[in-house]
Amino acid sequence: MPASPAISAFGTFVKIGDGTSPENFATIAEVLSINGPSMELETIDVTTHSTGEPWRQFIGSLLNAGEVSFDINFIPTNSTHSYSAGLLKDMVDRTQRNFQIVFPDQGNTTWEFTALVTSFQCTEAIDDVIKASITLKLTGRPTLA
Repeated sequence: MPASPAISAFGTFVKIGDGTSPENFATIAEVLSINGPSMELETIDVTTHSTGEPWRQFIGSLLNAGEVSFDINFIPTNSTHSYSAGLLKDMVDRTQRNFQIVFPDQGNTTWEFTALVTSFQCTEAIDDVIKASITLKLTGRPTLA
């Protein structure tokens, strides 16, 4: 039986752009689990009395790139996390940034997207390290290359 073509997620990175041209991307430190993007197609109900069957009918409407969320071991002084230069500052300042999720496959396949940091939630459990959960709201079309 041939080996599965599945790819281990270990070694996936989330990177944040600095807004320069050409843009430089810094790896966000201490990323744990990553979820997303959670894309979806919105639909419009076009059911009428004359559709012939009592089943709803839909057409596609707008595409929504959704969100990306990830957890980090929060290091307040790290430049990609901090209130003075990182994700927390971008949320407070309402800054749109370019991001990348880089997969550990042979070609380093990458999701590229623009997003706003919409949530930064810290947890400080007595029996764990300080962590934060980050949510990015994507704006526009993400690309997978």
